[in-house]
Amino acid sequence: MPESIPANVLIVDDVPQNLLAMQGLLAAPNVRVVTARSASDALELLLHEDVALALVDVQMPGMDGFALAELMRGAERTRDIPIIFATAASEDRRRTFRGYDAGAVDFLHKPIEPHILKSKVAVFVDLYRQRRALRRRNEELERLLKLNEMMTAVLSHDLRTPLSAIALSAEIVQRMGQPESVHRAGTRIKSSTLRMTQMIDQLLDFSRIRSGTLELAPRAARLDAVCEAVVGEQRAAVPGATIECRAQGDLAGRFDPDRLMQVFANLLGNALQHGTPGEPVRVHLDGSDPDRLSAEIANAGEAPPQVQDGWFTPFRSAPKSESGGLGLGLYIVQQFVAAHGGNVQGRSAPGEGTCFTFSIPRGAPAS
Repeated sequence: MPESIPANVLIVDDVPQNLLAMQGLLAAPNVRVVTARSASDALELLLHEDVALALVDVQMPGMDGFALAELMRGAERTRDIPIIFATAASEDRRRTFRGYDAGAVDFLHKPIEPHILKSKVAVFVDLYRQRRALRRRNEELERLLKLNEMMTAVLSHDLRTPLSAIALSAEIVQRMGQPESVHRAGTRIKSSTLRMTQMIDQLLDFSRIRSGTLELAPRAARLDAVCEAVVGEQRAAVPGATIECRAQGDLAGRFDPDRLMQVFANLLGNALQHGTPGEPVRVHLDGSDPDRLSAEIANAGEAPPQVQDGWFTPFRSAPKSESGGLGLGLYIVQQFVAAHGGNVQGRSAPGEGTCFTFSIPRGAPAS
């Protein structure tokens, strides 16, 4: 609720003088006092007024304040309205208990101290405004989430379709081979298409992570089989690259192999891109722990401290001029591993190269 719009405070009392006194006492720029002389009038008013607080006199002819409160608590529209009872009767523990059972948040005994009343009303008006602001924020987040889902659909369909056509055309141009300039142009188009496809995949994953819609599909699989599939793809994509793999222990587990393929692809792609030319990328898979599966991907390159500080921060992993990417790869690695209940770490030092290690439970939970 904008600050310029006053919050409604309902006063229910069968004595007109009391209503006038309350109106004068609570008059303020951020408060609009609405009044009712009976419980039935109050219920009718609540059908079309949004109220921040109700000040209800207990002793009224016909339906008393306790009965009104019970009816308010039973209706969806009014059940969350705070109720303060005002009573001229002396303090009676049984009546007090009944009042709180009916839904009261507080009791005021007549004659009411003006300073206390105004302070209590101010607190509940502030809480009401905060609830309204939170509700508006949630509605805006829901709207943005729907927009995000729509953009995800555009990325996944409308962009992938022309990219597939470009990739197929590039393959045809590349295979024509004559003249050499045509072959090189086809190779460049194919390479750029693959890079753009990877960017779209990363943006889709980033969108799912941030919107909380990322899901795992765990099933029985082997970590070495997942790694070998990615290593084969990387060797084909980067001719001349040397990737050394070794494994130990039992590498069978229950996890989402598709997500872990993305983890290996991002880590191996990083290692090949930022490693030292001529030096191998080393992969070590470890299943010797009965409860966990681990992997280590290392290269001889060195990452400067400013890059290490932003390794797992989205859009900050590497300067754009160096990577040609979005800086989402390591962030996605971290999120996918965390979704499996695991963790990932990276380290880099002069003379030691760069190494990323991740570990997941052997039986990952569905999420």
